[in-house]
Amino acid sequence: MADDSLVIDDFADPGLVSRLGTPWRAVSDRVMGGISEASVTREVDNGSACLRLSGDVRLENNGGFVQAGLDLTPSGGTFDASAYSGLRLTVRGNGEGYGLHLRSADNTRPWQSYRASFTAGPEAVTLEIPFTAFQPHRIDKPLDVSRLRRVGLVAIGRAFTADLALCAIAFYR
Repeated sequence: MADDSLVIDDFADPGLVSRLGTPWRAVSDRVMGGISEASVTREVDNGSACLRLSGDVRLENNGGFVQAGLDLTPSGGTFDASAYSGLRLTVRGNGEGYGLHLRSADNTRPWQSYRASFTAGPEAVTLEIPFTAFQPHRIDKPLDVSRLRRVGLVAIGRAFTADLALCAIAFYR
């Protein structure tokens, strides 16, 4: 059976431009006065290209997050993922818990998102996270996957050192 997933990124582009034509960006709580440090780089390890999110999550000044974020369309419009069941990620990390956050057209405030969590250990694993696993955060509307705008890998909520490699991300059926 053919794999009919839609690859979002396999990190073949050295400039961290996704297969959707949009760039990955590092974001931290500095946008709201925090002092967390975020870095998003491309690294090749054992022949696999990966995005690496690293940084120190700090709680001072009401902060507490670092993120690798990706708009799902070059125009900033919405992406219809209703033909898919969820997101497939290949990750490895430092044993910490991380968040996979989605934003849709319904998110009107920067603190609103839909969130799922996972742990990334030192060995690469492929995870399938169904859309049903995403919980609304500070929004009353359910996730509408026909109106997605952004995906983010996030280290959030506690002081720790983030070190997460994302080696593939796709929508799966």
